Amino acid sequence: MKKFIAFMEKHFLPVATKIGNQRHLIAIRDAFAYTMPLMIVGAFAVLINNLPIPGFQSFMNGIFSEKLGDSYVWTLLGGNIWNGTFAILSILISFLVAHNLAKTYDIDSISAGIVSLASFFAVGGAQGMDSAGLFIALIVGLISTEIFKRLSGVDKFNIKMPDGVPPAVSKSFAALLPAIFTVTIFAFVTMLLNAMHIENVVTAFYKAVQVPFMGMANSYPTALLIAFITPFLWFFGLHGANMIEPFMQTINAPAIQANAAALKAGKEIPYIVNKPFMDSFVNMGGTGVTIGLLIAIFIVGRKNKPYMSVASLATAPGIFNINEPLAFGLPLVLNPILFVPYILAPMVSVSIAYFATVSGFMPACTSMPPWVTPPIIGAVIATASWQGGVIAALNIVVAALIYAPFVYMSTAIEMRKSEAALNAA
Repeated sequence: MKKFIAFMEKHFLPVATKIGNQRHLIAIRDAFAYTMPLMIVGAFAVLINNLPIPGFQSFMNGIFSEKLGDSYVWTLLGGNIWNGTFAILSILISFLVAHNLAKTYDIDSISAGIVSLASFFAVGGAQGMDSAGLFIALIVGLISTEIFKRLSGVDKFNIKMPDGVPPAVSKSFAALLPAIFTVTIFAFVTMLLNAMHIENVVTAFYKAVQVPFMGMANSYPTALLIAFITPFLWFFGLHGANMIEPFMQTINAPAIQANAAALKAGKEIPYIVNKPFMDSFVNMGGTGVTIGLLIAIFIVGRKNKPYMSVASLATAPGIFNINEPLAFGLPLVLNPILFVPYILAPMVSVSIAYFATVSGFMPACTSMPPWVTPPIIGAVIATASWQGGVIAALNIVVAALIYAPFVYMSTAIEMRKSEAALNAA
């Protein structure tokens, strides 16, 4: 372990540190940090609405029996909270990324954020205000700010107001022409795409990414691909789980039905890879087996105050497989140090669970517990066996071991920063 850490500190950390100090990545990182309180509130709202305690839903429905459409009124509280948090995530990120990046260039950051927001809606952001439009929001925030910065540097585009005009009015007029041209550029590009029969950029992007997955079948390579692509997309700010959901649903329903029928008939279970397999043995704590990351932080990252603060807040939702507070709080998004274990842990977990099933030690998944069912419990329910719980527990231990050296490195970097700050003071 010491040799491995020494090797990573010598060869990996310098590159990771350089990447981590890149202004565009910092702007994105800080944007997610600003949204963390909302993500925590939204995560708890989702948790309460889907709490996997036997009888909880019936108990709540019995007390609050009034319904609005197909939903019980009490569930609307969590839904409304979601509308004010996750449902507007892309809007917030579009503004905050531009705002943060503009500050590093020492230009009007408020105007840059507003221009980014307008540009986001110009490319169809109304169809992707939640995490579905996150990637587009990031790109628009970065590009619009770069365009706005360059146009703001052209004297002919600056409308200067007389002395005595309030600063807010003066800034708004100074940003007028750069804002007009920036938004128009995005609107023009969108018009060209519309002329090519691409009705919405956000929708088209999702279709372009999802379609290649739609015809894939149940297999070990498929499981590895899912385990890789989901955290890989999350690393770049895309909601990987949502993006591959249509693919998972195309294989999930028939696979579960066939497995249940085979179990009832006493035959061999035909399908190993399905949604409960991924939820119960791979997405424990959330994408990336992040329950293992939480354990690693509490064991080897206790001196890392930022990590401990986030981990303390993210543990409760993490137990129920909600890891947005962790993903956006550490963050995992565009975190070069945690990239390797974030990808590796789920792929190793898939392999352990798959071959445990193939070998006959553990039955295949024949039922689908709610995705918020806590780790180990979900595996027992999905496989209807204690062996499933054993494999889930093994995966958690292995994931924690995979994350541990990288958490240690992050802690070392944070301690160096703290020491440097104290010395500078």
